[in-house]
Amino acid sequence: MSEPVLLVERDAAVATLTLNRPKAMNALSKELRRALLEAFGALSADPEVRVVILTGAGDRAFCAGLDLKELSGQGDAGPSDAGRVVSGGGDLVAAIEGLDRPVIGAINGVAITGGFELALACDVLVASTDARFADTHARVGIMPGWGLSQKLPRLIGVYRAKELSLTGNFIGAEQAERWGLVNRVVPPADLLPTCRALAADMVSCDAGMVSAYKSVIDAGFGETLREGRRLETEANRAHARTVTPEGIAERRQRVMERGRSQ
Repeated sequence: MSEPVLLVERDAAVATLTLNRPKAMNALSKELRRALLEAFGALSADPEVRVVILTGAGDRAFCAGLDLKELSGQGDAGPSDAGRVVSGGGDLVAAIEGLDRPVIGAINGVAITGGFELALACDVLVASTDARFADTHARVGIMPGWGLSQKLPRLIGVYRAKELSLTGNFIGAEQAERWGLVNRVVPPADLLPTCRALAADMVSCDAGMVSAYKSVIDAGFGETLREGRRLETEANRAHARTVTPEGIAERRQRVMERGRSQ
């Protein structure tokens, strides 16, 4: 019996999803894309899950993008409608971005093209020293449709983004950290422990506020500063109507207790 293409592990309030096609560099086959969509749909409906960690199996790849062998009709799945698949992956990115809880990307190896876009759909990126990123859309002759052309310039600057996207060259983990593409770089053995520690910190915060805060950040990200400030003010006023002295006292006590334990 073959192994599942997606491994789902639950540890209390944290779910870890592992792309499990290491021999194919965790490429996004039709089966894996479907499994990811189903998994994020199930997690969205499960209030017990507070944080999701997304990573890849093996030490070579986080994700090599769409399975080009399958798209060319050479894989086990037989002929496919390549154009439809290339343009339809945005549903997967939208499912990740639309989750109302944090998603931590544990980038264990190469993240290429669609795999790069999968990484950028996460809220926080922690990279192994073995991680590398590449946008090869121009090399394979496919126009990006999952947000990469718009996200990357906003994250690292338009000139750096053009360098990566118009050459198809790789960028290493340390340079990605310098450019602000990833939050931090750690040795391979520390990758998942670091992500789990971050997840635990997120779980220790108020669940409703984490969800609302993520929503405000995401909503304002693509807007002007003026519009982003307006969105924040609206969210602040809506939240203020729910605040009680008892609630503030309870949260203050939690913050003090956490400060004493660190």
